[in-house]
Amino acid sequence: MNKSLDRILITHVGSLPRAPKLLSLLGDIDAGKSVDRSVFHQEALQGLREIVRQQAAAGVDIAGDGELPRIGFSMYVKDRMSGFGGTAKRGTVTDFAKFPGYAALMAKRMNLNPSDSASVVPTPECIGAVAYDPNLARVTEELELFNQALAAEPASKAKMAGTFVTAATPGIISTTLLRSSTHPTYPNDEQYVFAVADAMKVEYEAIVAAGHVLQLDAPDLALERQIMFVGQPLPAFLKRVELHIEAINRAIRDIPPEMVRLHMCWGNWDGPHCDDIDLEPLLPLLYKARVGGLSLACANPRHNHESALFRRIPPPKDWVLLPGVIDVTTNMVEHPQLVANRLLEFVDMLGDRERVIGNTDCGFSTFAGYTMVAPDVVWEKLRTLASGAAIASRKLWGTSGRSAA
Repeated sequence: MNKSLDRILITHVGSLPRAPKLLSLLGDIDAGKSVDRSVFHQEALQGLREIVRQQAAAGVDIAGDGELPRIGFSMYVKDRMSGFGGTAKRGTVTDFAKFPGYAALMAKRMNLNPSDSASVVPTPECIGAVAYDPNLARVTEELELFNQALAAEPASKAKMAGTFVTAATPGIISTTLLRSSTHPTYPNDEQYVFAVADAMKVEYEAIVAAGHVLQLDAPDLALERQIMFVGQPLPAFLKRVELHIEAINRAIRDIPPEMVRLHMCWGNWDGPHCDDIDLEPLLPLLYKARVGGLSLACANPRHNHESALFRRIPPPKDWVLLPGVIDVTTNMVEHPQLVANRLLEFVDMLGDRERVIGNTDCGFSTFAGYTMVAPDVVWEKLRTLASGAAIASRKLWGTSGRSAA
């Protein structure tokens, strides 16, 4: 895990906009159409080289592969594991029921350009025993593509302090690709969650073995409060959170904690979010994860105020905090001074400038084609993140020079 040794480093949560041709190929693959893998490989590599250059130019220190070869941050696992089929009967967030005007606005927005979304196949459910591809074909392909892109852009790679690759957690997989009620291979959700954890263990270890920090994406740790657990008592949801943390720890037990960062958010959409669970009851449970860093959505107007909790409920002393200081659901670009102010606040709360890394709230394209921020604005937001980190660094160190971390 990188630390901000002589200036505030910056990173992002993972997904970045994909080029139209790559989007089209991903859509064809997701729809079950025949796609020449060599053509896909070429397009993905070209896209990856571009985002490696763009991240370096924007000043990103800890760079990712943008999830470019995937259809979505969680749904991709259906193409790497057996045991899934049919259609999951997953609920939706309460925003659409509580705010019909908002629901109509979203429907209109999505229908304007339906081809913009590459995800055309409904989410499947678990109908059999889950097992990861023993050949590790897709994860190996993704990691090789990223490493090829980094090797092909040595000047950009030289500017980076490190790299990371994301992976879905057992919790978000099990609450998105639901356990079938008509074909219940697993008698209860607990057994299903742990089966997924055992299956995903090989992917997590492959990412770290390839030389990248593993980022575990776990929006379920907050989001499911208003989907699967809507209307239920809070203790019931918190018990499920504990189960998901236990599954994470089981899956990463052979990975050094400093090679893992955990990302949690309340769902990535520009809606009211009025039913989001508060952060306070979640923090003590999140701190039970056997990881070395915590990434949280802290910039958006629904949760920005909760950053003050870290003063009263601080993370473990060996953890790095990667707070979101850039909102990924609006095209308005934050002022660098606002970014600096937010970063300085986190440093003040932790009392340790080395354990804070500037971050975005979430990904910019969590599902292929699903974007709320225009691609050119994405890069401007990352540039302003770097500018804000430089302002904060001058305040903290008297310099904004590159870190040797």
